[in-house]
Amino acid sequence: MSSGNFYDSLSEQLAGLLSGERDWLANTANASALLFMELADTNWAGFYFLYGDELRLGPFQGKAACTRIPVGEGVCGTAVSTGEAQLVEDVHEFPGHIACDAVSASEVVIPLYRGERCLGVLDVDSPTVARFTAEDLAGLQAFAEVLLEHSDAPDVQWR
Repeated sequence: MSSGNFYDSLSEQLAGLLSGERDWLANTANASALLFMELADTNWAGFYFLYGDELRLGPFQGKAACTRIPVGEGVCGTAVSTGEAQLVEDVHEFPGHIACDAVSASEVVIPLYRGERCLGVLDVDSPTVARFTAEDLAGLQAFAEVLLEHSDAPDVQWR
């Protein structure tokens, strides 16, 4: 199966899993579990939510993680400050990388927007350098869109 078909199937699984449920917290928890279970060669999959000028840890699967990340710092904070997804082949060469888990070697981060409002990020890490490709990035962006379509925006303090 090509990764395009893989991500199409993954997005369909997510849509089915979230069918009839609009709760942001429940849906991000199930989305992180699905990613961690289905996406090969990953050691962390989850979410950080934007509160003011920092990201705070949300639902995830994997080892314990950083609880707070300032906007503009690390891969996740850079995704929020630039408004652009980040595909990092080697996190140890990323300026200002925050090593929540020393085993992580590559990372992809998708900023999550509802209109103009950033809700946070989807973050996936791998212990393998250059694990993620442009196809993974596109597939994870489509996965995030399914999550956003099936979820109500959370009631949190926005910046």
